[in-house]
Amino acid sequence: MKHLSLLALDQALQQGASYADVRAIESSERLISTKNGKVGQAASSEALGLGVRVIANGAWGFSSTDQMTPHGVQTAALRAVEIGRASATVKKRDAALAPEGKHEATWTSPCQIDPFSISVEQVLELLLAVDAELRRVKGVTLAEASIQCRRLHQFFANSEGSRIDQTRYYTGAGYCAYSFAGNEIQKRSYPNSFGGQHLLQGWEMVEGLHLLENAPRIAEEAVALHQAAQCPEGVFDLVLDSSQLGLQIHESIGHPIELDRVLGTEANFAGMSFLTLEKLGRLRYGSDLVNVVCDARLEHGPGLGTFAFDDEGVPAQCINIIKDGLFTGYMTSRETAADVGEARSNGTMRADGWNHIPLIRMTNVSLKPGSLTPEELIGTTGHGIYMETNRSWSIDDKRHNFQFGCELGYEIQDGKKVRMLKNPSYSGITTEFWNACDAICGPQHWTLWGTPNCGKGQPQQTMGTGHGASPSRFRGVKIGGAYG
Repeated sequence: MKHLSLLALDQALQQGASYADVRAIESSERLISTKNGKVGQAASSEALGLGVRVIANGAWGFSSTDQMTPHGVQTAALRAVEIGRASATVKKRDAALAPEGKHEATWTSPCQIDPFSISVEQVLELLLAVDAELRRVKGVTLAEASIQCRRLHQFFANSEGSRIDQTRYYTGAGYCAYSFAGNEIQKRSYPNSFGGQHLLQGWEMVEGLHLLENAPRIAEEAVALHQAAQCPEGVFDLVLDSSQLGLQIHESIGHPIELDRVLGTEANFAGMSFLTLEKLGRLRYGSDLVNVVCDARLEHGPGLGTFAFDDEGVPAQCINIIKDGLFTGYMTSRETAADVGEARSNGTMRADGWNHIPLIRMTNVSLKPGSLTPEELIGTTGHGIYMETNRSWSIDDKRHNFQFGCELGYEIQDGKKVRMLKNPSYSGITTEFWNACDAICGPQHWTLWGTPNCGKGQPQQTMGTGHGASPSRFRGVKIGGAYG
């Protein structure tokens, strides 16, 4: 990989590129799932390829290949330069990059148990045991479970002298119980919806989830929801569990702070952003309790947005996005940092494979914890609605107006959960919602959740992101209506 990467790099420079970088990536993936006592899917894949990105005549060019031979990678480099020169004929200005130092490093993410060392038979045995426990509860009509893992080995080199070798292990696991009765389907997921929990870890993550032990409770909740009261409509105080709050952060903070959306160079998948440049350092995004960071460092946790260097060779960093409620920062690339006068990129450029060009992507965008316990959070709520585990989401093309549905709710009266609620939902305006935050639980209740399916770009790229949060409360939120 290193030899061929440097060969491609030399070819791009010989053809006249003023800047070039190369990413050679070797990936292995495995997905195993079950459905109602049978194997749903058992798939594995491997890929090896190389992408070349250049600036030629002041414009970007990109090309990629899976022909990992000297001729193949040199041809890709030549094509990237040709595309850059063609792009230059319609450029509005020359591409410019914020400065970045030369980096040489080798890094492997912490992994106690290689997930690929666990046999397919062992994985299926666990999933089928979970499936059986879910269907043991009368009223469960469909059970689905899955475990997936990925190993990514990447070598990066650029014309400024950086040479970076990174290996990352990702693992995800989870399950769902569905209950169909009358004309209604209810669903409960563990430990989260949309595939469960996903982290930059090995098989030790699966062991820590206690999948089998939680299956009876999840199944019973799915069935019990049919007898629960419909979530009321009105304005109530809202208490969110950490997993739902993680998705709230993703949609109403993470995407709006992507500077390419702000500048209009990216508008696919729900558009651009309301966070225009004049709002930086001036907009009251949330209450004084709201502190949000974008942190790709391992110290933040083993998130899907954790790495040592991004795909421009910029080291992982922690930046303040919201400080004491004030909007203080965007996620940038070397190019967009230069566009807005920043001295350096904060390292958020990533691509989902060797055949895609890097884009600004969320790393780990997390809400810092407060100090309460969940008991104190509920106990100080007079009349409100508690919701957990995402079921649906919708947000406008500026990331301003939103609506979310959850799997499970409870009504809170006088500091106690008094009854289960089905089909809970809430809606609001981003800045009004975050300014209504008046209580956040402490660090012992903070969880870094993995979102493995964030889509962006055209052609679409699917990227994993991380979001840390503790259960929190928001005053005076519009509740109900989505499933009325």
